[in-house]
Amino acid sequence: MAFFKKLLQYVPSQGFKGGPAETAYFGTVKADPNFNAQNDAAKLKKAIETKGVDEATIVELIAKKSNAQRQQIKEAYQQSTGKPLADALKKALKSDFEEVVLALLMTPPEYDAFEMKRSMKATRSEDYNIDDGLAKSDAKVLFEAGENRVGTVCSVLINVLTSRSEAQLCKIFQYYGKYSKEGLAKALESELHGNLEDCLMTLVKSAWNKPAFFAENLHLAMKGLGTNTDTLTRIIVSRSEIDLLKIIQEFKRMYGKTLQEAILKETSGDYEKILLALCGTQ
Repeated sequence: MAFFKKLLQYVPSQGFKGGPAETAYFGTVKADPNFNAQNDAAKLKKAIETKGVDEATIVELIAKKSNAQRQQIKEAYQQSTGKPLADALKKALKSDFEEVVLALLMTPPEYDAFEMKRSMKATRSEDYNIDDGLAKSDAKVLFEAGENRVGTVCSVLINVLTSRSEAQLCKIFQYYGKYSKEGLAKALESELHGNLEDCLMTLVKSAWNKPAFFAENLHLAMKGLGTNTDTLTRIIVSRSEIDLLKIIQEFKRMYGKTLQEAILKETSGDYEKILLALCGTQ
């Protein structure tokens, strides 16, 4: 429950009102205004072919371009060399640095598919419109299936939490508070155990405050002995043009230090440099 104690110190005031709550950009990676795909492709070719590989140039050219610009660089590289850029980088780079660079070359859908691998896609709605009546009904159903009976009807919890949109879930959580003094998160913790609890709690956390959810996961990835570089790479790459700026702000609020400070402490070399480049100067 440590996550929720920190989370409830700050609950976003915007919320969902029948459409996306915000239109401002909260990514840390922005398009290069002086972009030239052909020039960048040529510079990458030189950096790759340089003895020992020029990693600093690769970071500058890949991490400081938008995903759309990276796709143009890939096309320009293919046209000028006759070879895929990803293949060339795969041969030239290694370890975690290689993983980040190759991830950045994928389009967002390609990266999602890569991360999902053989996992089946959930049936969650992505509709921003909120059905107030359904939210009230779902809140009562969740309460009746869990706290208000002996023995939890897990199928009901799974159906609601995995099929409703995040906007709809936020409204459900608000109505749930009218039935329960504990709140849904605490109810799940007391009623469930093991992997099922972990999965459903993840859905609740992500829906309630997504930046805080990712901040917590970044913290856990760097906590204790060893660093979970897969998680670190996945979150920073996938959120860099979405809400990484908000995640960085939540990380500072929740843990009293910047994400960049944590990265400097837990990583090193070119892997550290490219993660810091993606985080920006905030």
